[in-house]
Amino acid sequence: MLAYFLRRILGLAAVLLMMSFAVFCLQSIIPADPARAIAGPLTPLSNVNALRQQLGLDDPIVVQYGRFLSRLARGDLGASVRTRQPVAADIRQYLPASLELSLAALCIGLLLAGILAVLPHIVGGSGGLRFLFIAAGSVPIFMSALLLVYVFWFRLGWLPGSGRMSDADFAGPSGFNLIDALIGGRGDLSLDAIRHLLLPACALALPIAVAVGRSLNSALREVMQQAYIGTARGKGLRETAVVLRHGLRNAASPTLSMIGLQIRLLFGNLLIVELVFGWPGLGLYMVQSLTSADLPAVLGVTIVLGTFYILVNIVVEILQTLADPRIEL
Repeated sequence: MLAYFLRRILGLAAVLLMMSFAVFCLQSIIPADPARAIAGPLTPLSNVNALRQQLGLDDPIVVQYGRFLSRLARGDLGASVRTRQPVAADIRQYLPASLELSLAALCIGLLLAGILAVLPHIVGGSGGLRFLFIAAGSVPIFMSALLLVYVFWFRLGWLPGSGRMSDADFAGPSGFNLIDALIGGRGDLSLDAIRHLLLPACALALPIAVAVGRSLNSALREVMQQAYIGTARGKGLRETAVVLRHGLRNAASPTLSMIGLQIRLLFGNLLIVELVFGWPGLGLYMVQSLTSADLPAVLGVTIVLGTFYILVNIVVEILQTLADPRIEL
């Protein structure tokens, strides 16, 4: 176990180094100028050039990357060009919103995936429901997000189409608005937080539901043909008990792999969904930083998402060994 975690820690460090260096190399391709973004469009060119020298933007990429690694070793991600705040402080501000949205999307997606996969084995004849889920999940993420906004906000007016709360000044200690409102005993704020959360969470949940549901359904179909399933049925167990007690665990390993993959893909979809719904999280922060050539912010978010990417992979591998003792770390 110790050797496994040591390998994973070394792998995490190597991945983050490669990701950060790739982002550094991209700055030489992107036409935007961070110095111009800081100085403003009307600043004379001589002042912009002086600012570039002051920031070290004219130094070779390797020199700039070395300075970045030196600061990173001290826990300093630099200052954002756009917000003029430390990148670490910006990430602490926007990360809870993204985590809240991601967790809600994951819960909704897994619930729908369970319905999609398990229901046909219990009641049968759920082809229409499966077709509906697959059709919804096949729509590109930006299109499904826009359709949800158009139907449920613009046309029907049932749910809000942007933001996290109607009260933009609400700020709880944890940064998770729903949890903070529940702890504070504010039922009105809790309901408001749920209403704002539903549309973006559903947009993120649809691809998860379809991919995980199809994987679990396929694994269950194979498991339900095994001899021990026939033995369980022969003992007089109801079909629901057979599926839930004997089928799900044995179908868990490929399903967990698909869940891990979908969680990692979720990080990329966050950029699109948070932009469409105006959700003030890391995805929207990343998009705004990219348009402003804010390299420190882009690097900071890249490191955070890369860390989550590796951690998700570690958790999935551990859960697979727990679900199937034949699998070793």
